[in-house]
Amino acid sequence: MFIDASQHFEKAKTQNVLRNEDIDLIVETYRNRTETPKYSKKASLEEIAKNDYNLNIPRYVDTFESEESIDIDAIAKELKALDEAIKATDETIAGFCKELNISTPF
Repeated sequence: MFIDASQHFEKAKTQNVLRNEDIDLIVETYRNRTETPKYSKKASLEEIAKNDYNLNIPRYVDTFESEESIDIDAIAKELKALDEAIKATDETIAGFCKELNISTPF
């Protein structure tokens, strides 16, 4: 039984602490042999042998979180809109500076 409880604790300044609910979850998972995605996995001896008897938890409990995909086209459009807004603001400031007879800051 492999249990990855690395995300189930209370962060403290010098030493992290397992809360009672964290301990209860670990014990309950172990006793009931419960498989929970990204938390626990029952591995057979054959599976362990296939992994060259490597007992590292990440070999059995996959905790990988895929990142959200990025829409490059949407970001490019947003950047273009921001550039246009900046240009318009600069023109407005330049107009005010001209009215006040002061040099523009850019």
